[in-house]
Amino acid sequence: MPSRSWTPPFPFDLGAVLGPLRRGPGDPSFSTEGGIWFAANTPCGPGTLHVRRTSDAVEAEAWGDGGLWLLDGLPALLGADDPLDEFVAHHPIVAEARRQRPGLRLGATNRVWDLLFASILEQKVTGKEAFRTWRELGRRFGEPAPGPLALKVPPTPHRLLALQDWEWHQCGLDGARRRTLINAAQVAHRLEKAAEMRSRELLEKVPGIGVWTSAEVAQRSWGDPDAVSVGDYHVAKNVGWALTGTPTDDDGMMELLEPYKPQRHRAVRYLEAAGMQRPRRAPRFSPRDYRKF
Repeated sequence: MPSRSWTPPFPFDLGAVLGPLRRGPGDPSFSTEGGIWFAANTPCGPGTLHVRRTSDAVEAEAWGDGGLWLLDGLPALLGADDPLDEFVAHHPIVAEARRQRPGLRLGATNRVWDLLFASILEQKVTGKEAFRTWRELGRRFGEPAPGPLALKVPPTPHRLLALQDWEWHQCGLDGARRRTLINAAQVAHRLEKAAEMRSRELLEKVPGIGVWTSAEVAQRSWGDPDAVSVGDYHVAKNVGWALTGTPTDDDGMMELLEPYKPQRHRAVRYLEAAGMQRPRRAPRFSPRDYRKF
């Protein structure tokens, strides 16, 4: 079992940095039992990483063929390459959120497939629907993760391409997202170059992948501080409400965030971390369960 100790040369919040890798409650590839655990596909094979914070360092252990690869990428995963020092807050509320959360950084997994897979499932549905499908696909078709915890490695492109229609249906995936996922799985080996090239445009060449999905991947894969989730149902409304007191649309959000370029996503992250969400007074949306059709 290889291990590594790393001392961050900056204020550091483990949960805030790695939290975006978790896809809802019950994520079969993620756990917070005694630190943070997550299972992933790597260029060397499946691996599991366990990260915990001590008083002055970060201790990590790894298992599986991809374990050493995950340990090598630990500093980047924890935000060592994040250009946080270049960020300037242009609104008092953003400045205060930054002051209260000095350990909030943008980490980079430097991998694409696992993140793209999860982001496609989150297209145009509620979080509850997406997390349920991610959980079902992971539990049924992900291989057991190496290590002592009962985690699952997200299904590989090869495994997903072998699924039958009824297996997709049992996991609650509609036809549109299924087609996009299959399109991505067929060229997944090429899409891994997007992390190296830092290219959202490469991801968007796949039919069904647009600016929202590519931004969700870029935020986590290479820690893109400018990748705003344009097209999200909540983000623009929340940003407008936080900065002006009135919800806005995507165009209005991008206008408000223009002073933060090229770190617009970071400004959004600070607002989200501060809990800046507009009041919701309408009835909750009732998600559709495609397993019943």
